[in-house]
Amino acid sequence: MRALHSLLTLCLCLLPVAGLAAEGWVSVTSEDGSAAEARHESAFGAVGDQLLLAGGRGIKAVDIFDPIRGSWTRGAKPPIEVHHFQAIDFEGELWIVGAFTGPYPDEIPLSHVLIYDPEEDRWRQGPEIPENRRRGSAGAVLVDGAIYMAGGAQQGHRGGHVAWLDRLDPQSGTWTVLADAPRPRDHATLVGLDGKLVFAGGRLSMAPHNTFGAVVPEVDVYDIAEDRWTTLEDPLPTPRAGNSAVAFDGSILVIGGESGASEAAHAEVDRLDLESGEWYAAPPLLRARHGTGATVYDDSVWIAAGSGARGGTPELNSMERLDR
Repeated sequence: MRALHSLLTLCLCLLPVAGLAAEGWVSVTSEDGSAAEARHESAFGAVGDQLLLAGGRGIKAVDIFDPIRGSWTRGAKPPIEVHHFQAIDFEGELWIVGAFTGPYPDEIPLSHVLIYDPEEDRWRQGPEIPENRRRGSAGAVLVDGAIYMAGGAQQGHRGGHVAWLDRLDPQSGTWTVLADAPRPRDHATLVGLDGKLVFAGGRLSMAPHNTFGAVVPEVDVYDIAEDRWTTLEDPLPTPRAGNSAVAFDGSILVIGGESGASEAAHAEVDRLDLESGEWYAAPPLLRARHGTGATVYDDSVWIAAGSGARGGTPELNSMERLDR
């Protein structure tokens, strides 16, 4: 029965995905010749009516894309180097939770949330992260006014992987410890959909011995109301870390990434029907990339920057979009 189920899943993955544009991803360039700064281990997110590209190796200014005017402008630099995080839009500001600072491989988790206000073009320090819950390369997502942070690593790329899940009330700065995930992972992405958190991709980074190879194929799902984790029967079709992920058109898209199986970054996009647990092949990226974020804006998925190969080079500044 298990073999038959796997065969049926494979067949379903070969079917075209309804709801996505037939031409797949399209390249997006500015109308005035402006461009973002190339970067990786950064985040990309819609904040209000702007798309913000923030963080990455080194101290890089925020790049701001106006999708209506079709142009890039540059914002302020963060006070410190910040990388390995997901972008969170809370009340029109970019919140950075569960990030690293410092160079490879001994990166240090941030002690506080870092917040960027695009209207004022300034950075400020947010709530303190409890000392015993600090880690970087964690998944983070905003659901119903609360920020959830899952997984991550305490010792940069050398290890210290955790299976923790925390909830931050951004209004009060209060942290709540929730049930641990079934397994630890870093370089993974957390997505919210239908009252659940989907934790997909990632690995157990163990530099210098096995930085890329120990990927985690299992996909863990947290039920917020029940404070309970389960694991999907079928794993991620293309196991990798450093991936992006979004909730889009009623399903989850796991996008790009890196792994020990390929020197080049991954271009694959896997689509999860969370209700059935089935996976489908979605249109692949035009440019394989990892170490960046994807975001949903104006009924489309957008992705920018990242690295085109395993590790840190080449850094990219290109952007592409997948329409419904």
